Amino acid sequence: MALKAVLLDFNGVIINDESLHQQLIQELLLEENLRPSLDDYNQLCLGRTDRACLSELWNRQGRVVTEAQLSKLLERKSARYIQTLNNLAQLPLYVGLKDVIYQIRVAQLKLAVVSGARRCEIETVLALAGIAEHVALIISADDVPQTGSKPAPDSYWLAIQRLNEQFNLSLCPAECLAVEDSFAGIEAAKRAGVPVLGVAHTYPYHMIHRRADWAVDHLYELKLDWLQTYYSPDLVRSPATAGYD
Repeated sequence: MALKAVLLDFNGVIINDESLHQQLIQELLLEENLRPSLDDYNQLCLGRTDRACLSELWNRQGRVVTEAQLSKLLERKSARYIQTLNNLAQLPLYVGLKDVIYQIRVAQLKLAVVSGARRCEIETVLALAGIAEHVALIISADDVPQTGSKPAPDSYWLAIQRLNEQFNLSLCPAECLAVEDSFAGIEAAKRAGVPVLGVAHTYPYHMIHRRADWAVDHLYELKLDWLQTYYSPDLVRSPATAGYD
């Protein structure tokens, strides 16, 4: 067995935009005469698709939202998100992102983005960052049903399936590495059978370390050469018992 593909989360791993998402969702709530709650946001939105997040936020406040209404809310949020990013002098990308992509290219691994964000948002960021050409596949919120939102494993299973179809591979989950920052994302990867490196961008290191196979404080600490040894057929230690020092 060898490491053959890296599956990156988007929000919280590629781009530091959680505060922007929180602001935009708060605006939507206020415009619909609903009350924003940080606790509700953290519980229902972190690591999950906007569709699942908004639907549950509305339901929690006793409001039924139809599919048509939900689609309009999602369009409003995406338009504002893209407009905001286009007006920024510099994208809030995480330090180390381009080095991680360089490591992936040197190792000749497939790179996919597996996220609960909408495809238009992911594609906008990848294009603005100048890294779109290095991403072989995007699995977004548009590719899975609401019930398939992380922590469900659906997006990871779909990513592996499509990589296999697109490149005529026979990838299995154990030959991939997921990089996640949220509890929902880590759970989704592990339920799909994908070893996962947690980055402590959103939660404290000790909380991420308890859930992921490996953990780092920052993306720039990710070293594929070190991780490759845990995919060796001669490995005697399991990822779950290994440290990342």
